[in-house]
Amino acid sequence: MMRVCHLNTCPVGIATQDPVLRQRFAGKPEHVVNFFRFLAEELREIMASLGFRTVNEMVGRVDLLDTRKAIDHWKAKGLDFTMLLHRPDVPAGTKVHCVESQDHGLKDALDNELIRRAEPALARGEKVEFSLPIHNINRTAGTMLGSRLTRKYGGAGLPDNTITVRFHGSCGQSFAAFLPRGITFHVEGDANDYFGKGLSGGRIAVFPPKTATFEPSKNIIIGNVAGYGATAGEMYIRGQGGERFCVRNSGAMAVIEGVGDHGCEYMTGGRVVVIGPTGRNFAAGMSGGIAYVLDEQQGFAQLCNQEMVDLVGLEPGDVTTVQQLLKNHMAVTGSDRARWVLDNWNTLQSKFVKVYPRDYRRVLESGKIQAPQIPVAAAH
Repeated sequence: MMRVCHLNTCPVGIATQDPVLRQRFAGKPEHVVNFFRFLAEELREIMASLGFRTVNEMVGRVDLLDTRKAIDHWKAKGLDFTMLLHRPDVPAGTKVHCVESQDHGLKDALDNELIRRAEPALARGEKVEFSLPIHNINRTAGTMLGSRLTRKYGGAGLPDNTITVRFHGSCGQSFAAFLPRGITFHVEGDANDYFGKGLSGGRIAVFPPKTATFEPSKNIIIGNVAGYGATAGEMYIRGQGGERFCVRNSGAMAVIEGVGDHGCEYMTGGRVVVIGPTGRNFAAGMSGGIAYVLDEQQGFAQLCNQEMVDLVGLEPGDVTTVQQLLKNHMAVTGSDRARWVLDNWNTLQSKFVKVYPRDYRRVLESGKIQAPQIPVAAAH
């Protein structure tokens, strides 16, 4: 009701990263449980008055809908839902609700093989490393593996690189979704949309095949909405990404060599380094975290949505952050682009733009929150 969800000033501590405001949030999971208990009780009362015991019995019974209140309301005048509420004549015994379980094909998922090979790590925390081919039909690769790890070891996961998998091929949608700490995925190939969606502490990297003849930094290697809703972990992309890179990222570190429109949209945390071109509307609704963009052509200001962010130069601490992430990127992916930036740092440092959300800056500089530590990634 305050309409300040995008300003990091939520007075009841819901839509904010400010620890002082977050302490005001009085909600508990038990409150939600209690609400749904009352909801179910009221639904039972209505069903009993209609003579139903189950929800399935009510499916399709449009003849029992009372639309008179809606018809009498001034907003409903002129609306005709006859076609929507029509109940077709069907043979007796025809089912009008779901009676068969859907086969999601989980028995054929690549994760079954990942889980089998990673069993020493899942059972005893031992390090494992192996290679596998991957195809674009393999969606959400790593999510079932991550679920097994989290169920055993909790949100803290395992030490970095406990499970290392080297894929070669083309990843399907949502590769490494929700991947927890302890799992590292390297991809020699490319990936589709939602690469690293919900990344939760894992480390993922993608780079072209060694036999590739194209220049990686000038070609798209992953799809749209990569890093969506990531909360922790690292992403290193040797090549460009599609639109909406790191939307709603709240804690992950990422390096990429170019992005499409709406980069870092609604971002609330983490660090993103872009060492290539960006599309329009960068940082729209960005209330937290920091992005560092190499603006070689000096045109980034026109492409950035500056409603909630300031564009400033690098400070000493930023130099250390960007250089370390670029070193990680180069070590993990073999990026020539990262090597070139580091080799020409004295010339290029002044061309980096720091995208700094105003409210996040205020809270960070007040000392109420601490800047995240930058990880050090070992060579692949």
